[in-house]
Amino acid sequence: MSRGARDPGATLGIGSLSMRENYAGGVSQYYAQVGATYRNPHFPGVKLVCYALLNAWWSNERNRLEGENDLSISVLDLACGAGEVTICLSEWEQAARAAAATSSPSHSHLPPSRQRLRAVAVPERFKLAPIATDPFTGPAFRDRTGLDCLNLSFEDIANNGLPGDETFEIVFISFALHLVPDSSGLFGLLWNLSTRARFLAVIGPHKKPEIRDGWGWMRWDPSAWQGVSSSESLRDTVLERVHLRVYRSLNVEC
Repeated sequence: MSRGARDPGATLGIGSLSMRENYAGGVSQYYAQVGATYRNPHFPGVKLVCYALLNAWWSNERNRLEGENDLSISVLDLACGAGEVTICLSEWEQAARAAAATSSPSHSHLPPSRQRLRAVAVPERFKLAPIATDPFTGPAFRDRTGLDCLNLSFEDIANNGLPGDETFEIVFISFALHLVPDSSGLFGLLWNLSTRARFLAVIGPHKKPEIRDGWGWMRWDPSAWQGVSSSESLRDTVLERVHLRVYRSLNVEC
């Protein structure tokens, strides 16, 4: 970058586009500084992997869920940033309702990039009910979504679990799980989440961190919609350079 040129990251409210530079003074310090202005520059890829997962999830789980009296689906947007995942959930739900209102919709005329953003149809009483948490970016989340954000950190959940007693259908962790500094904290977080959620969606820039056997989760193949043993090789879903890994809880009943 030429001298005097402005880092594009400043326009996005994230400091520098180099997260290594941003984290040089500490992860917590960085997010405390940009909490009111943060935006994830990888939002297009986050949206694609969210749509891919939600389509696969509803297509395979609808028979179980449609038997419930209440079709309000609790989901958790953990370390929610500026609401990128919550916005994707809302937009997918709107698209899914529109698909339900259209008889025999055809997407063949759309370019491939738009076809990847189509949504499967959902019934009229379907509703996603997201709850968001982040100890740093609550102001940016509220400003962008108009929704509330709980002031909970990974450490809070690792030490004390989630408040309340509801079971979440999916927990989304986007561009954050790899920032947990040690394996003991990661185990505590993931184990406590596994007692309160059926599925875990880890979204990020790469394949880290490793989620080990015995931490409450089984790797899940979103294409075949079935579990994968630790000895089997399963590639991440990667769209626009954004990785998605899906897990199924071993501590919550089907």
